[in-house]
Amino acid sequence: MAKTAKTAYFCKNCGAESPKWVGRCPACGEWNTLVEERVATKTAARGRLYVGEEKHGPVKPVKISHIKAEELPRIKLPSGELNRVLGGGLVPGSIVLIGGEPGIGKSTLVLQNVIRIRSRRVLYISGEESTQQLRMRADRIARSNMDCECYLLCETSLETIFASIEADRPDLIIVDSIQTIASDELESAAGSVSQVRECAASFQRYAKQTNTPVILIGHINKEGSIAGPKVLEHIVDAVLQFEGDRQYMYRILRSIKNRFGNTSEIGIYEMKEDGLREVSNPSEMLLSQSDNALSGTAIGVTMDGARPFLIEVQALVSTAAYGTAQRSVTGFDQRRMNMLLAVLEKRVGFKLAQKDVFLNIAGGLKVNDPAMDLPIICATLSSNVDMAINKGICFTGEVGLSGEIRPVTRIEQRIGEAAKLGFDSIVVPARNLKGIKTDAINIKIIEVARVEEAFRYLFG
Repeated sequence: MAKTAKTAYFCKNCGAESPKWVGRCPACGEWNTLVEERVATKTAARGRLYVGEEKHGPVKPVKISHIKAEELPRIKLPSGELNRVLGGGLVPGSIVLIGGEPGIGKSTLVLQNVIRIRSRRVLYISGEESTQQLRMRADRIARSNMDCECYLLCETSLETIFASIEADRPDLIIVDSIQTIASDELESAAGSVSQVRECAASFQRYAKQTNTPVILIGHINKEGSIAGPKVLEHIVDAVLQFEGDRQYMYRILRSIKNRFGNTSEIGIYEMKEDGLREVSNPSEMLLSQSDNALSGTAIGVTMDGARPFLIEVQALVSTAAYGTAQRSVTGFDQRRMNMLLAVLEKRVGFKLAQKDVFLNIAGGLKVNDPAMDLPIICATLSSNVDMAINKGICFTGEVGLSGEIRPVTRIEQRIGEAAKLGFDSIVVPARNLKGIKTDAINIKIIEVARVEEAFRYLFG
């Protein structure tokens, strides 16, 4: 009599296993996340896919004071932006997960870095593209500069991949992507919860045992999070999210999790025909180079993580043509803009209920910093009275419901970025400079406490 395959239910959110289907996951509490998967009949074979001999016998704990605190030498990658987000480079033995939308540039970012590494042997494992397709992409990125130690392996079987790794012993491993790799020990399809969890765990064991860094490229689902079980993000040491609108040229590499660095760092790239180009000074790229002073524009100083840069805010206020006023926002929260318009009408006295208001953050970026409230209000007032703001002035400040301008964080870095780019003056919240020395700053600082004060300063 034929033996039926063993199955179990796994949670897509946390990866918890259950012998039967239940509506709510008993581990994380999410509803309708359990899916049925076939599991291996020989549980002893699971977890033995790493390279090297297995260690037997009990493992003794080590007292923490007896462990030598040594600084791990990081592997510097050719991209300075990627090194910044990683915290200074790749840590030996670490496993990094890079996720993003299809076509956003994940494979391009990784490939253009590994083909420029000269001193290390790199193994690029692809389960989505052939060797010819990868060579075509490499030619477009590096053109004639192909003198590197990068080897390609187009394979989806986990056992075959580790056999090749054991034979070659590379210094760096790239897996593109983890959802395409499957183990023969598991009968479920590639990309399932059990396959993604087991394959990622196998690469983690190999990375920790041999001190070899591994970079995994992952898919994302329609909600924008990393596809696969949530345990995938817990397995890896760092999770990097590659963001950006494909209709625009800019891409942002953001750190969501990093055991070896700061999660507030971001890297900015510009998509070109020959790959991704680093944007070392994003403020100059996001600001308009026109010398004509036009109404409805204001320069705001924002922070994304620990990195300050200046963004141009564009606003257009016009009489409503069809009776019902329109509110259109690009790159900013529309509900917050409606709140700012209500503050202008209630506290300052500008009647905008019967006027169309259009707001745009130049460059296609999405901004969530509350310090952009003041530049948005100033751009709206400038368009409403049809008077241009001096191009040598920039703004930063959060606006409250009573019309007060509230202090913002990292004010020193914001002022320093504005001074570095040659602005004459910056409008900041009152009492935001308490305890900060401004003698060495080569820029005029205007402190305002309410929206009315900012309006009187700009337009008399």
